[in-house]
Amino acid sequence: MSSTEVIGWFADIGLQDRPHVGGKGGSLGELQRAGIAVPPGFVVKTGAFERFIQALERKAPVRSVVESLKDVDLSVATTCCAQVRARVEAEELPPDVLDEIALAHAALCGGGAGAQTPVAVRSSATTEDAADASFAGLQDTYLWVTSLSQTLQKVRSCWASLYSVESVTYRRKRGLPEEGVAMAVVVQKMVDARTAGVMFTRSPLTGDRSVVTIEGSWGLGSAVVGGEVTPDRWVLGKITGDISVRDISEKLIQHVPLPTGGTEDVAVADDLRRAPCMSDAELQGLRAIARKVERHYGHPQDIEWAVERQTNEILLLQSRPETVWSSKEAAPVARPAADPLSHVMSIFGGKR
Repeated sequence: MSSTEVIGWFADIGLQDRPHVGGKGGSLGELQRAGIAVPPGFVVKTGAFERFIQALERKAPVRSVVESLKDVDLSVATTCCAQVRARVEAEELPPDVLDEIALAHAALCGGGAGAQTPVAVRSSATTEDAADASFAGLQDTYLWVTSLSQTLQKVRSCWASLYSVESVTYRRKRGLPEEGVAMAVVVQKMVDARTAGVMFTRSPLTGDRSVVTIEGSWGLGSAVVGGEVTPDRWVLGKITGDISVRDISEKLIQHVPLPTGGTEDVAVADDLRRAPCMSDAELQGLRAIARKVERHYGHPQDIEWAVERQTNEILLLQSRPETVWSSKEAAPVARPAADPLSHVMSIFGGKR
C-alpha cells in the first residue's frame, strides 16, 4: 500500500515529516530508511486527527477550552481534561479515516486470520522528542493489541492522551498554541521480546560521549521504561567495545504478553534472576547499532531496543535526542564581560 493523507508507512516517512507523523513516527521511518531494523508498521497521520477534532469542534469547542486554562488551579484543569478525554474516547471515527486504518491494519497483519497479529499502538505527538522540548512519557502506549476493533479504540485513546492533565499543563506552562498541537499514532507489529531495554550514546551519569550505556531486563521493555525492575547495566567503550562496567541486578519480574491482548507481570525463573539478560556478543551488536544511529542523526541518542524471542534479532523501537547533557552544554556558563580584563582582575581581588 502507498501512503495517503491519513496513513504513512515507515518506508515513506522521515524526520522531515514530523508535522504530520509526530516525533516517534518520524524517527521510526528515519531509522528504517537508514537501514536499521525496526518492527514494520505505519502511522495514522495528523490529518486523521485533524478531521476527528474538526468533527468534535462542530459539536462543542475543544482547543479553545484547553487554551483558556491559564493560571487556574489543578482541580479546574483536571475536570476540563477529563471532559475532553471522555469526548475523544466516545466519538466515532470519520468513515473515511476508519476505512483507511482498517486497510492498513489488514496489510500490516496479513488480513484474515492474520488480522489477530498483535500490534503496539503508540502516541506520536508533533511536539514530542524535539531537541528543545521532550514530551516523552506524557502520552500513551498500548502493547499487544490483538484485533482491528481494539486498534481503532486505542487510536482514539492515544488521541485522548494528548489531553491528559500532565500533557495539557506541560503545554500551557510553555505557552504552546493548541492550534499547532496534533497527535499522530504509530501502529507497528509487536516484538515478542526475550530481552528489552534502553541505551544511551553518551553516559547518562557523566555525559561522557566516548561510551555507550546499555540497560536491559527480561521480557518486554515496558518493565524497564516504567521503572518496575532494576535492569542489568553495562558501559562499553564506543570505539573499542571494552566493557568497563558490568552491573547484573536481581530481576524479579518481567512483562509478558497475554493471549487475549495486553500484558501481565510474571515472576522471572529462579535461574534467570541473577543471570545477565544479554550476551557479550549481543552487547557488541547493540554498540554497533548505537554508533550507526548516532552517526546518522549527528548527535547523542536515547534508544529503546528489543531482542526478538525466536530469532534473537535486535530491533529498535525508538530513538530520540538525548536532552539532559545536551541542554547543559547548550546553556551559557556566564555572560560575556564588556571588559574581558575585568574577569581576570576579579580573580586577583580587583587589583590592577
